[in-house]
Amino acid sequence: MLSVALIVLVLVIDQIIKIWVKTHMTLGQQYEIAPWFRICFIENNGMAWGMTFFNKYVLSLFRIVAVAVIGWYIHKQISRGARLRYVFLLSLILAGAAGNIFDSMFYGLIFTASSPDYVAWLVPFGQGYAGFLTGKVVDMFYFPLIDTYLPSWLPIVGGSHFTFFDPVFNFADSAISVGVIALLLFCRKDMEPKSKEVDAADEDTKSEQTATPEHDAVKKGGAA
Repeated sequence: MLSVALIVLVLVIDQIIKIWVKTHMTLGQQYEIAPWFRICFIENNGMAWGMTFFNKYVLSLFRIVAVAVIGWYIHKQISRGARLRYVFLLSLILAGAAGNIFDSMFYGLIFTASSPDYVAWLVPFGQGYAGFLTGKVVDMFYFPLIDTYLPSWLPIVGGSHFTFFDPVFNFADSAISVGVIALLLFCRKDMEPKSKEVDAADEDTKSEQTATPEHDAVKKGGAA
């Protein structure tokens, strides 16, 4: 139940933020919260960070399959009594992936296209800017931690604009990134193949079986 509650919570927060941005900001509009943090509305045609390696249908179907596999794996881990921390982080990753799938599945059906000239609005289902599985993912978090110009004395790139941490991402992307990084830092043992434990158990069993005849012989010798 905790896993389901976490997934629902992340999805609700993610969609509230995306729908507000989609219906209150024009494409490319920015709000500066701090010098190193801005709300910048863009739409992502492909994978996280704007990558476009795959056809949109292929990418959406891949995401759905990935979420299904992760969901099955979480169920399996819960059934075997996995640590709460491990299940929590897996659920965080699943929720983030599902949040971006929701955009692809439905945003094209229920919203008009976003534009730098006007704010998008809701339309009757099926009358939006794209078909099923081809909607664009809404991104908004932008952290230009370093926003400056490179020294002019540098060869080739001197004087050009430089931004450190340039990607614009959303709450769902954050959930995926935090989940993956935390898994690698704190749950590496949980991710190890369980075959090692099984092999060790088998070795212990074989040792006991090997020791049993000798033990019986000692017992018989003592009885004599």
